[in-house]
Amino acid sequence: MLFNVPQYIDVEDKVVGPLTVKQLLWMIAAGVLTLLMWAVLPKPVFFIIAIPEVLLFVALAFYKPYGQPLISFVFAGVMFLFGPKIYVWRRTPQKRKASNVSEEKRILTNANANNQRLMGQQERRQMALKNLSGIAKILDSEGQQSDEDVVDMLKKPEVRK
Repeated sequence: MLFNVPQYIDVEDKVVGPLTVKQLLWMIAAGVLTLLMWAVLPKPVFFIIAIPEVLLFVALAFYKPYGQPLISFVFAGVMFLFGPKIYVWRRTPQKRKASNVSEEKRILTNANANNQRLMGQQERRQMALKNLSGIAKILDSEGQQSDEDVVDMLKKPEVRK
């Protein structure tokens, strides 16, 4: 028995003329808000506010940057604005102590510069291999096991010349 396979599954169904359900709802919302503003606001103020409001709703209904609805971009922008900017893998609740970052950075920079001068190239290679194996162990265990040297290395900023 033969069955028809849907071909255009990414195209939304048209409900009223060329409008989809989402577009129709955005247009209804724009009409209701415009009608309420018409009843409440004085006419010169109404026209100043209504034109950008209608343009916003038309953009929300019809404009699709990169094939995505505009409301998803607005939502992503709001989430970026109010969300955390640094994401930590398997964060454990800890209180961070306040410190003087510039002083701490200067001390770490001087210490790292002295360490770089003292270590020979062979020692640096051995340290890198050890750190690499420690990082691999942490990643393989999904953060359950840890290597103290690697954790210390990750906490210290690397200074490159």
